[in-house]
Amino acid sequence: MSRTIRVIKPGLETTVQDWPGLKGAFRYGFNHSGAIDHWSFRLANLLVGNKPGAPGLEAQFIGPTLLFESDQLFALTGANMQATLDGKSIPCWQTLEASAGQRLALGSAISGARTYIAFSGGIIAKPFLGSCSTHTMAQAGGINGRKLEINDEINIHSSTQTQKFTTPELIRPPKAKEKYWEIEMVVGPCDDWISDQGHQLFINSEWIVSPRSNRMGVRLEGPPLDFSSRAIDKAPEHGSHPSNCVDIGYPVGGINLCGDTPVVLLHEGLTGGGFIVPFTVPSSEFSKVGQARPHEIFKFKAVSVQQSQSKRHEINEICQTKNLRKLGD
Repeated sequence: MSRTIRVIKPGLETTVQDWPGLKGAFRYGFNHSGAIDHWSFRLANLLVGNKPGAPGLEAQFIGPTLLFESDQLFALTGANMQATLDGKSIPCWQTLEASAGQRLALGSAISGARTYIAFSGGIIAKPFLGSCSTHTMAQAGGINGRKLEINDEINIHSSTQTQKFTTPELIRPPKAKEKYWEIEMVVGPCDDWISDQGHQLFINSEWIVSPRSNRMGVRLEGPPLDFSSRAIDKAPEHGSHPSNCVDIGYPVGGINLCGDTPVVLLHEGLTGGGFIVPFTVPSSEFSKVGQARPHEIFKFKAVSVQQSQSKRHEINEICQTKNLRKLGD
């Protein structure tokens, strides 16, 4: 028997997401969606006894107010949105319990950008391309392909989970240090369109996160980059600006150079177009990119593909129930 949660306030942009998101979406021209900070998302699910990728909620900057219409285990991870249950403060990063009739209220994030809410059993939603994630640009998945609205009913699968856990600090994703994030990136695929001086400028500069960022991408403000001769002395079909090229496919995490503006393409970003992608942020860094706030600063560090893959394997090893601690132990 399923359980129900009613939306009293939807928050700024709260959507149903899962992990790893839509399967085979690229062939239809849109990205895979899913939880951006997949590290926090997976830990939230583990705290309530779900599989790591079970459907939950992603709230951005201002969280929702939800009415539990039945008893429910739940967990909050990611950004701190000053959550309360019936007006009493509750912690993140551990299993919590609500009784029928209680209200969970999330406010504005005081650290981080995205909070994840997992419910024991997982949210019931109609799959699209093998995923329950909401892709708002495609108007697919989740609850009618959109963010939450007032009076929406969120149905939750039944669950027999009773064990409660907490998340040790050591296995949580890293936080910004004095508003600075060190973001690892790999070179390519269009790195030869940027000069050697441009490469050094990109790595040595401080890039400010623009308020004009969302699930499509994080826009960065900083100095104009220096292009190589390939970007300047090119055939006319590549376009007039040095950042223009014949249409190419965009990787998720690709740093798309739109004119002089770098944009880190995220889970609802374009899958292709006519701007170069000289660098790529690997998925192992998405927990940082997903929690970055406007006006915080990115400093990029070049790593190899092998290093980024190794880090992703480390995160996969971290996101397992064996690494949680039982409450009361």
